[in-house]
Amino acid sequence: MATIDVVNLKGAKVGTLDLADEIFGAVNEDLLWEAVKHYRASQRAGTHATKNRKLVSGSGKKLWKQKGTGRARVGSIRSPLWRHGGTVHGPQPRSYDYRFPRKKLLGALRSALASKLADGKLTVVENFELADHKTKSFRAALEALKADKSALVIASGENRNLELGSRNVEGVELMRSSQVHPYHLLRFDRAIIARDAMERWQQSLRKSASRRAAAGQEVA
Repeated sequence: MATIDVVNLKGAKVGTLDLADEIFGAVNEDLLWEAVKHYRASQRAGTHATKNRKLVSGSGKKLWKQKGTGRARVGSIRSPLWRHGGTVHGPQPRSYDYRFPRKKLLGALRSALASKLADGKLTVVENFELADHKTKSFRAALEALKADKSALVIASGENRNLELGSRNVEGVELMRSSQVHPYHLLRFDRAIIARDAMERWQQSLRKSASRRAAAGQEVA
């Protein structure tokens, strides 16, 4: 079983945390790709729209009589064959979201955490108890934790000082553990997680991994 150092907001080691092999054992890149694809699809607005011959502007009057002119017959200036006419089979507003199994989502979350650990971009802090709500204090904590690029800060509960201190920092996003998607872990350079949030995460993810393994044995 692997371990990771637990540090305080000054970057000093204050303990260690055991990491479960069921979570941090391997990285499934295919599953990560599927999870990211699903997340990005669900974020699409889907508001694109083209106008058919019913919606474009223009008279519906027949331009000339059907026969006797020597010209091709035509019924309306809004015909798709004409310039500024309607569009045939163009895109219409729709939702791009689709169902993504929860088991696959949890598996992708395990892989995302394992990937961060393998890259050395996972930091576990004892707590996020800031002295005040100033952005300056939060920036000092980020510098001590070596988060010089973008960072995802994951807290376990409500922390008013942390919320106020981090909201104006570019490249930093504060989330609770229940809100994190694998896409978020991959999007930010470093993940900074509170110890109690990581322990709760491990407990729930280990249960899902155990149920998956038991189901696989039953099928076999």
